[in-house]
Amino acid sequence: MENVVQLMPNKWVSEAVLTTVTGMTKHMIQHARRSTWLEGKEYRHVAPDLAPKENSPIMYCLPEINKWIEKQRPAIRRRISA
Repeated sequence: MENVVQLMPNKWVSEAVLTTVTGMTKHMIQHARRSTWLEGKEYRHVAPDLAPKENSPIMYCLPEINKWIEKQRPAIRRRISA
């Protein structure tokens, strides 16, 4: 019999949890972080000594990212030429 683990995400989650919960790919997360997300709002670098550097692990704010997803416009349908 399989063991089932139910995960309740925290406000701040790792990239692995963000991918699992939202279905976003690693590439999509990276692109959004570089182009539209704000450090301190949707994501932040973290370190045990409270002095994160540019290469420190990144945590993501799940509620803010869910708001960002909900603000997305509907996809524009492409016209298919005959």
